[in-house]
Amino acid sequence: MSQRIPTITEHPQGVRRRVPGGFAATLSQKQVAAFLKPRPRDSHKGMFGTVAVIGGASGMIGAPLLAARAALKLGAGCVHVGLLAGNAPLVDLQQPELMLHSAQDALRLPNLDVLAIGCGMGQDMAAQKILYQALKTDAALVLDADALNLLARHTDLQEDLRVRKAATAITPHPGETSRLLGTSTKQVQAARAACARQLAQKLHCAVVLKGADSVCVTRDGKTYLNKTGNPGMSGPGMGDVLTGMIAAFIAQGLDADQALLLAVHLHGAAGDALQENGIAVGMTATEITEWARWLSNQWASYPG
Repeated sequence: MSQRIPTITEHPQGVRRRVPGGFAATLSQKQVAAFLKPRPRDSHKGMFGTVAVIGGASGMIGAPLLAARAALKLGAGCVHVGLLAGNAPLVDLQQPELMLHSAQDALRLPNLDVLAIGCGMGQDMAAQKILYQALKTDAALVLDADALNLLARHTDLQEDLRVRKAATAITPHPGETSRLLGTSTKQVQAARAACARQLAQKLHCAVVLKGADSVCVTRDGKTYLNKTGNPGMSGPGMGDVLTGMIAAFIAQGLDADQALLLAVHLHGAAGDALQENGIAVGMTATEITEWARWLSNQWASYPG
């Protein structure tokens, strides 16, 4: 079956929509595609950043691998994976370009531009130690999943995050947001924009509050609503892929705000492309990565 080129609905930059908890400007393809720049002819991998994805406690190794594959396919120059599991593989046979290490060894790698922490990491003492050490580095951070749950449980880690000089982006779903703010998921959903802004201010970072119509808040408090994405994306690993995409764009030189806005809009657009090609149920995170790669290349050439 031939695949149709997806049509991406345009939402004019600057249009503000009422959302639970306030107003937000709607992201558009044209707005985020402007962040994608052509590569020079004499490019080499060292020009496009180094990412380390750290997570993968026992039974959850797939999560950081999904994030790392997304970082690689969205353009990061070098991608390492640090795994906490004692029985971790030495190579990713599906993606042998990735370099696999123990979590501690990955954290000690030189010249890391971005650390993506939390995918399948667990919340034991070893995971807590990894997060503590990551917060002390000079690398940009992308925090997801168990890294956010650990932050919610340990106020000292929150303070370490607040005083960082390097940029941080976090990707909570409503439940994680409620734990970080000490409220209920119901209250978060009733005031999504306000809660996302509160979280960005509290932790001094860029935030995407995930879900239908994800709310993005930049580090200077600007609020955006993302309208791409669909219910078919309600599957495992989707958040891991988004984490890897954000890390990839930061590694290639975007600031944390730009990387977050581009990745969120592109991630949803990839899901919309799958839906337009007849896959409304049963989408996989791996397929989202493949479509996101294809779309990012189209947008870089024809931003819309």
